[in-house]
Amino acid sequence: MKIAVIGGTGLIGSKVVERLKADGHEAVPSSKSTGVDVISGEGVEKAVAGADVVVDLTNSPTFDDAAPEFFRQSMGNLLAAARKAGVGHFVMLSIVGVDQVPELDYYRAKTLQEELLAAGPVPYSIVRATQFMEFMDAVMSWTADGDTVRLPTTPIQPIAAQEVADAVAEAAVGSPLRGVHNVAGPEVFPLDELGRITLTARPNGRTVVTDDTAGMFAVVRGDVLTGKGDASRAPTRYADWLASH
Repeated sequence: MKIAVIGGTGLIGSKVVERLKADGHEAVPSSKSTGVDVISGEGVEKAVAGADVVVDLTNSPTFDDAAPEFFRQSMGNLLAAARKAGVGHFVMLSIVGVDQVPELDYYRAKTLQEELLAAGPVPYSIVRATQFMEFMDAVMSWTADGDTVRLPTTPIQPIAAQEVADAVAEAAVGSPLRGVHNVAGPEVFPLDELGRITLTARPNGRTVVTDDTAGMFAVVRGDVLTGKGDASRAPTRYADWLASH
């Protein structure tokens, strides 16, 4: 099976390509570095030509109110090219609970991306994942002030990037879901506790202070970012991931 992986050189994309190739598929990564621009459309038709499946792992360069237009343009160009090429399955990666946090520009943008795909001309699958373990350092940096990191108690269910990539690769070689598949890590933590666990394993002189007004996750209501009963559970625990990284 030939699979065009758009955004195939990034954190998840490179792992998806590696997994698909290991399983015997022809996985072709594309990104700006390979001459594919999903906004201008340059190189997009060539990237998807002859593909049985397109996997969209592109991401907006910003999390602000410019993000919706990025996904509107990119999805429009990718879907048009996929339809022209006769692609039979289009897979995208999204976020568990993304449609439940309209206060965040980026989450509204990802919801728009999902809606455009669902309304488009190509059979599709959406893989929604919980927050990546790899992003915890970045999350703490957003609200760091000197030796203090301020974090809310928002429930988070972290998942390893490799297990996200595995879920995307499995979706790509399966039949179109015409719907959503949720994947999550095995454990739920309050975000502030997750920060403390991280800094205990990787001490750098900073301490976590609980602040339910701090950072982008402060606007999240309840446990909407955690996997519910229908979510597949990945096996890697956060402490084990920390120890191996």
